[in-house]
Amino acid sequence: MCRYVCFLVPDHVEDSEDERKHRAASFKKKANSASAKFRNSMNKRGRRKSSKVMSVAIEDVRDAEEMQAVDAFRQTLILEELLPARHDDYHMMLRFLKARKFDNEKSKQMWSDMLQWRKEFGADTIMEDFEFDEHGEVLEHYPQGHHGVDKDGRPIYIERLGLVDANKMMQVTNMDRYVKYHVREFERTFAVKFPACSIAAKRHIDQSTTIMDVQGVGCKHFNKVAREMIGRIQKIDGDNYPETLCRMFIVNAGQGFRLLWNTVKSFLDPKTTAKINVLGNKYQSKLLEIIDASELPEFLGGTCNCEGGCLRSDKGPWKDPEIFKMVQNGIGCCGKQQLSIAVEEKMISEDEVVYPKVFGYLL
Repeated sequence: MCRYVCFLVPDHVEDSEDERKHRAASFKKKANSASAKFRNSMNKRGRRKSSKVMSVAIEDVRDAEEMQAVDAFRQTLILEELLPARHDDYHMMLRFLKARKFDNEKSKQMWSDMLQWRKEFGADTIMEDFEFDEHGEVLEHYPQGHHGVDKDGRPIYIERLGLVDANKMMQVTNMDRYVKYHVREFERTFAVKFPACSIAAKRHIDQSTTIMDVQGVGCKHFNKVAREMIGRIQKIDGDNYPETLCRMFIVNAGQGFRLLWNTVKSFLDPKTTAKINVLGNKYQSKLLEIIDASELPEFLGGTCNCEGGCLRSDKGPWKDPEIFKMVQNGIGCCGKQQLSIAVEEKMISEDEVVYPKVFGYLL
């Protein structure tokens, strides 16, 4: 197990003429060099390098075998011209490998399909391009949102499914717009919320804890509209944002919900269901084992009572102005290099390997 403390190198540092000439060398030499550096970094555990930016150190624990797998997967993607610079991210590649049990070929296909989907859906620019003005009205019929962090620093996402009225929600929006909103929020989580949580926790964060309150849920909640919405969202999440759930708690699960659980599970990936804990109405002590009471809304047994409602507050480290400023400066992303928009759009090719400008203390 390798333990990194990541610091970011400012993106205005210019490469030397020798370095530019080195990049012009053959891809084979560069790939071999990258592999050698990767192996050496795992062997030289006492060696340390750093370049501090705003003095923020973020612990990033990496498994040696996983590092080798990511290195090999990255080279495969470069050879196949499937690695846009914006997605040249260690942790992103690792998530896709885990989703396909480290089968390089299956992971490559999943990655390729993801890139095609992002292009067709417009995911790369959806945060700038898409406005969801009906958000407040949607929350009236589908109470949901991030609220606080667990004891490990992961963001907490909460839904009150017993209060959902999918038919009424479709009167203030439509299915396509809601799905776009869902994708936009996922993109925002990766761009802002996970990095903010990483800064606050001083450790790499790229997964969340989810709480589903199903008090009052029955057959009426799983009508045609609800089933379509669940199906579309689960497919998008599973295909394009794998391995982002750390754990889920389904609370207030009564007899009616438990009868429906087998149907609900059919929409979910088996790996996802393994992370789910279904609890009755005596769940508070279980939640408080992993979440401080101040981070839990009162309706879930916590002490928080945000003005205007906890699920409308978007409470979390990302609301801290200083942390948000750091995120805007690119701090909080241990596995990803900081790139200009022009570079982000480039595809890393055999003629130009862009090495991540992120270094770490290997402890």
